[in-house]
Amino acid sequence: MSTKEVVKRLMHYVKPYAALLAGALVCAVIYVVMSLLSPVLIGEAVDGIIGPGQVDFAGIVRIALYLAFVLVAGGFFQWMMTLCTNKVCYRTVKDLRTEVFSRIIHVPLKFIDQNAHGNIINRIVNDVDAVSDGLLQGFTQLFTGVITILGTLGFMISINPWIALVVVALTPVSLVIATLIARGTHTTFLKQSRIQGELGGHVEEMLSGQKLVKLFGHEKASEEKLEEINQRLYVWGYKAQIYPAFTNPLTRFVNGLVYAAVGVAGALAAVRGVLTIGQLSCFLSYANQYTKPFNEVTGIMAQLQTAMAAARRLMALIDEPVEEEASSLQHLPEGKATISFKDVSFHYLPERPLIEHFNLEVQPGQRIAIVGPTGCGKTTLINLLMRFYDVVDGAITLGGVDIRTVSRDELRSHFGMVLQETWLTQATVAENIGYGKPGATREEIVAAAKSAHADSFIRRLPQGYDTVISENGGNLSQGQKQLLCIARVMLMDPPMLILDEATSNIDTMTELRVQKAFAAMVKGRTSFVVAHRLSTIKESDRILVMDQGHVVETGTHEDLLAQNGFYARLYRSQFEAQEKASA
Repeated sequence: MSTKEVVKRLMHYVKPYAALLAGALVCAVIYVVMSLLSPVLIGEAVDGIIGPGQVDFAGIVRIALYLAFVLVAGGFFQWMMTLCTNKVCYRTVKDLRTEVFSRIIHVPLKFIDQNAHGNIINRIVNDVDAVSDGLLQGFTQLFTGVITILGTLGFMISINPWIALVVVALTPVSLVIATLIARGTHTTFLKQSRIQGELGGHVEEMLSGQKLVKLFGHEKASEEKLEEINQRLYVWGYKAQIYPAFTNPLTRFVNGLVYAAVGVAGALAAVRGVLTIGQLSCFLSYANQYTKPFNEVTGIMAQLQTAMAAARRLMALIDEPVEEEASSLQHLPEGKATISFKDVSFHYLPERPLIEHFNLEVQPGQRIAIVGPTGCGKTTLINLLMRFYDVVDGAITLGGVDIRTVSRDELRSHFGMVLQETWLTQATVAENIGYGKPGATREEIVAAAKSAHADSFIRRLPQGYDTVISENGGNLSQGQKQLLCIARVMLMDPPMLILDEATSNIDTMTELRVQKAFAAMVKGRTSFVVAHRLSTIKESDRILVMDQGHVVETGTHEDLLAQNGFYARLYRSQFEAQEKASA
């Protein structure tokens, strides 16, 4: 994406605040006019001081009053301009951050799975802040810089067009310097921004998995990887600063060149009587003001390039395709319905097919257990049923309706899901249980907690149901977090259930009680149970035994044991391992 396209798209976010932008422009014009009047007044004051005994005190006092007014008015309108530009920038950035986060919420799960979470977080936080800083500087310099250049040029031409021509003739030097610095820094800042995202991803990954890092003694390896990324960031950060490092000395050189040229030309004009001493001092002030915007632009070039690199990464994220719905949505039938997998095929990677020509029909109210070795496709079936991923070929129907023709929200509202990986938000216990049912009463929340056998430990917490859980439930045990997730689903009371290793993190006694609660909850409801512990799925109406994406056996627990096939071997190996462990 070109820089022009990035700027154009950023302006799209600025457009709603055009009135504030216009106000900032008006204030900038008045501020610059006030600042340009100051040298004129000072020049007149200098001309009023002819020599000893020839000072026009009355005129100087009058000029001093005008100068005071000009300075106060200039300061006020500068403050107003800054206020308007700040509002434009921060409101624009607020909208940009909201859209970026909204896009992340609506992108397919595949995008989240394939990108480091720290890198995504870095885009929302650091990249948006970089754009904010660049916009803030850019708007301020744009308004004041352009108006100052045009204003000083106009005033200088009105005083003496020939000396003004000398200043204009040296302008390309500043433009060449700014262009060279911009070209030299763009690529390096883009690379630096990407490595910063990689660094953020590594830090986030290590923090979230700190227990495992310590458990396996990977502290040194983690430090070494950080050092490697940090070293690359140092190299590219150093390269990114090489060109901006020349900014100050080069712009000072151009300033001196312009000032000297104006001084020499003005002195010659004063000697010939074309200029007064006051006009010469005024011209020298204008020469400084004329070159100042060029200096400021080159001075913040590094920040502007960082902002452009960050904006390019944000636009790439905003351009990520979202989950699309069918053009003409259908509705799922009310009440119980048959679920059918019809010749379903799916792969995460084209070169590695996972599920091929899978067929299954689940009658209303059936309890279906799915078992098999790791990687056989158990959880993938659930992902397809919930449309976290869509099938590559074939179709999944619910009550005869292809689920791809139904909105994801409507489809998922028919299911309650408990995963092996728990997720809790930083809120109270009651709010976490009520997450899936906004507006639930405290009585309903407590009843759900009791059904999940979580009420007793909740009441032992410092503030009971009003205890605030830290990020992702860090102040609870894994089993307690799992019970809260189970209570959350029980509160929803959905028509269909999906339990993906739902009791894997709770103790055996609690598991037995929760299984009874589940048995009562799944009664009359269609349910899918994914389990590694085969003892938890004996009561299922039907057990699907999967291997390498195919159903190799199906039947009840007793039927499968009698077949003495894959399931029987899996079952015996599990209990033999338990017996050896207890022996």
